Amino acid sequence: MNASAQNLFSRIPTPVLATAVRRARQYLKPLGRMAAATAAVVSLTACVNVSVESKKEPKALSQQLHKVFADYRQSNFELNPINAMFEGVMDYNHRLGDGLSDDYLSQSLALEQRALESLRAIDRDALSEADRLSYDVFLYQREAREQYLSEGYGRLDTLIPVSQFFSLPNFMAVLGSGASTQPFATVADYDNWLERMGEFNLWVDLAIERMRQGMSEGVVQPRVLIERTLPQLQAHIVDKAEDSIFYKPLTMFPEVVSTADRERLTVSYREAIEQHFVPAYRRLHAFLQEEYLPTTRASVGLGDLPGGQGWYASKVREYTTTNLSADQIHEIGLQQVKLIREEMLAIKARVGFEGDLRAFFDHLRSDPKFQYKTEAELLQAYEDVRTVIDAGLPKLFDIEPRAPYVIRPTEAFRAASAAAAEYNSPAPDGSKPGIFYVNTYDLPARPTYIREALSIHEAAPGHHFQIAIAQELEGLPAFRKFDHVTAYVEGWGLYTESLGKDLGLYTDPYQEFGALTMAMWRACRLVVDTGMHAKGWSREQAIELMAANTALSHTDIVAEVERYIALPGQALAYMIGRLKLLELRERAQITLGDKYDIRDYHRVVLSDGSLPLSILEQQVDRWIATYN
Repeated sequence: MNASAQNLFSRIPTPVLATAVRRARQYLKPLGRMAAATAAVVSLTACVNVSVESKKEPKALSQQLHKVFADYRQSNFELNPINAMFEGVMDYNHRLGDGLSDDYLSQSLALEQRALESLRAIDRDALSEADRLSYDVFLYQREAREQYLSEGYGRLDTLIPVSQFFSLPNFMAVLGSGASTQPFATVADYDNWLERMGEFNLWVDLAIERMRQGMSEGVVQPRVLIERTLPQLQAHIVDKAEDSIFYKPLTMFPEVVSTADRERLTVSYREAIEQHFVPAYRRLHAFLQEEYLPTTRASVGLGDLPGGQGWYASKVREYTTTNLSADQIHEIGLQQVKLIREEMLAIKARVGFEGDLRAFFDHLRSDPKFQYKTEAELLQAYEDVRTVIDAGLPKLFDIEPRAPYVIRPTEAFRAASAAAAEYNSPAPDGSKPGIFYVNTYDLPARPTYIREALSIHEAAPGHHFQIAIAQELEGLPAFRKFDHVTAYVEGWGLYTESLGKDLGLYTDPYQEFGALTMAMWRACRLVVDTGMHAKGWSREQAIELMAANTALSHTDIVAEVERYIALPGQALAYMIGRLKLLELRERAQITLGDKYDIRDYHRVVLSDGSLPLSILEQQVDRWIATYN
């Protein structure tokens, strides 16, 4: 979510944008070195294996490669059943998986090591170009995951399994509402969810056990995260099953469910909710309130925990797919904040506001003309933006997803702690559309002037385009369609905000400023995420930096900072990915000159699924080279 002023984010980079890209490039050079290193490793691997595999026919070698992918995917589904559902495989919808036990961790590490051994037995150079790309992406992903697990960071993750932003108790409520990916279209679907609900009891007990281990080792969550989590859990501790969100599927039975099955399922769901689900939430809530909360910490950074500096560095590598250090990213963030702030000051002067930038922020936050009066008004405003975007897309894209998307308000039970907006992918079989969630909680905190940038980022041509197109690509192995490399996915979303002018948006200076404040939001993320997790910043320091540099409401700022606390490193992916995409676009423009067409660039970026940034750069360079 973010975009910007015409002279900052127009199709042809302005001096300010070019300067920003050049200044960031010195830090992004490790991507190039990483690409070279990856190529060297691949080359060495090929040399080692060539004597073994070179005699195989290309078709047989391709089949062997895709069997490696398929075997890994099947084993991964066994360990992580929910992943299967999001990839359109419904065979595991009755299972939850634990994701926390020592057995789970050992099996996960063994799976990565087994996949790498099988992959390295294949002569990469004998593969087709398409298969070589799949090989490279799979190798990158498996090596990164194997390293994370073997260094013990996967186990550390299991010691802090609950937070307010994303953890299984909240996720179960989303799935069980009947409005998400978990299907409720047949009797079997309803029975599957009953079984999956039953496993949640086991997960809660295991999570409590893991958190007790964390308490003994000094690996605990910050107090503020648990304080935010408790009300979310409390919302599911109801007196009657009918008051639970998990009862909702019973209010929307499809016609194929017979009267007898409806009666049976109603009895079973009521029993599961009242005798299993509600007690599980009550048990978890009581543990957190009475036993865990007193042991939580006042500090918020991952680096403050035992082994935390290495843990955070590993997350930085994971989320950015670069070798950038926390210090380098912190500096990039400071530079971006300075550049975007200059653009903000220019717009403030253009609209004739007298006073400093912080006073302008206060004006935007408090003036009723920048606030929605009702939820219906807010939702209609986003529908109106969608209409404008749809009309402008053909100028920039000759590739679009087949799947539609819908706009919905964030569910009430999680809205108070949720982000301003979110995107959920469509069902791979086309049975459900993508969902653009807009948070309607605390309407004065949902300013009107960010709707255009927010729409671009979360829906079209941002996440909906990238994620839905990837799912619809034909001929690719499943992991290329469904795996989400955060720096690519979120970098794309943030990059697309730079297209607002060409889509017919940002014609109003306040929408233009809203796009800038969204860009500033992501720049500040680089500073505060590294600040809190690597430099010992407090939550209050992070909030103050964002308050001084963005027009976001206090509600949004607090929710975002606490999100960065809960998900260390994740927020870095946005701006790092965006800068790489802008750099590659600038490279294509300069190199191709009159041959350059932005639609071609976008097609190249979107046509191979989610890629690590180093591999994406190789793909763009290959495309540029085809013109020579």
